[in-house]
Amino acid sequence: MRIKVYLITLWKLMDPLYYSCTRLQLLKDTKMQSSIFRVRLTCYKGQDITLTDGTVFRKNDVLIKIHLHNAQVLHELSGMNNELRRAMILYKKVQDSLPLLASYIRQHKNAHEIKGIIGITLLNKGCERLGFESYSITSRIYKSFKQLALYPIYLLSTTNPYVLGKNAPSPKYLFMSKANLFDKYGTTAD
Repeated sequence: MRIKVYLITLWKLMDPLYYSCTRLQLLKDTKMQSSIFRVRLTCYKGQDITLTDGTVFRKNDVLIKIHLHNAQVLHELSGMNNELRRAMILYKKVQDSLPLLASYIRQHKNAHEIKGIIGITLLNKGCERLGFESYSITSRIYKSFKQLALYPIYLLSTTNPYVLGKNAPSPKYLFMSKANLFDKYGTTAD
């Protein structure tokens, strides 16, 4: 447990350097409250995906890529040993950040081009209730790369990690259309 605390502290100290080297933006509201998301524009490069609301994401469509602010989340949850409580807090943080994401997209200079949001995560249970749709990553190489890249976060975030192998969680794409985001989180679509 002590090693996890040291690693999370080190990560939190190094996070500003990582942040400065990426194109990610931290979402903040008018009260300067930070959300759990860091975001950036991206062009979708995967296979065509049709969401349940009929939105189709095709190659080169403009999406907002969401990243959880992992250093912040790990720091805030580091003292909790109850997995269910940790999951509920994370769920609530994501839920509370989605209206801010909707507002960000609404005000973005490229709002008319943005079709939706995309993320990749190992933590996809309960995402449907938030409005996300999860899809498997079809490229075995990319899936393995993302699993290796996300596994350290997983090890630091859980009190009962699986060993890397058959029982390890599998990364998934999370998608949500802009219309669905606006409908669920209070901003009307264009």
